[in-house]
Amino acid sequence: MAATGTTARAEAGVSPVRQRILAAADAMFYAEGVRAVSADRIIAAAEVSKVTFYRHFPTKDDLVLAYLRGRSDWERAEIARVRSDRPGDPCGTLTAVAEAIVDASCAPGFRGCPFIHAAAEYADPEHPVRHAVAAHRKWFAGVLDELLVELGVGDRSAALEQLVVLRDGAMVQGYLGGGSGLRADTLVAAGRAVIEVARR
Repeated sequence: MAATGTTARAEAGVSPVRQRILAAADAMFYAEGVRAVSADRIIAAAEVSKVTFYRHFPTKDDLVLAYLRGRSDWERAEIARVRSDRPGDPCGTLTAVAEAIVDASCAPGFRGCPFIHAAAEYADPEHPVRHAVAAHRKWFAGVLDELLVELGVGDRSAALEQLVVLRDGAMVQGYLGGGSGLRADTLVAAGRAVIEVARR
């Protein structure tokens, strides 16, 4: 699952100027990559001065972290909505998440997972960006783990790892397939096969 539009709105209560900078950064970072987009280009797109930009984001890395936080907040809210719509239905929730991943991959401008892309651009595993990516992935794995518990899966470690791999692979396939290389029933069937094996 990945946001397909600006996620700067996820930071409720912040100044309109900060929102505008985040919106410009979100669109450009996701479309072109973090390293390819300079602070000067974001400043121009957001129509702010350098002084204003650096008052809100002292470094570009601060902006990258805010961008990832916005993407993470959006995804957390979407997962929470999916779960609240299906109380007591972990199978339905997992199916809905898989369908949402496929829907996102078919949307215009989809470029895959923003967290995987960001990790690829920051080689140092101790960099704050990599920590932000790891925290988001830990959260998502935690959601899957909770759903596996609800499904009665006892030894969940292998199934959990396989479901995360399926999610990552689906995002890549969706992007490389140009919006037509991934079907919801394929992803759902693969996930069900993983869970069925784990429940034996």
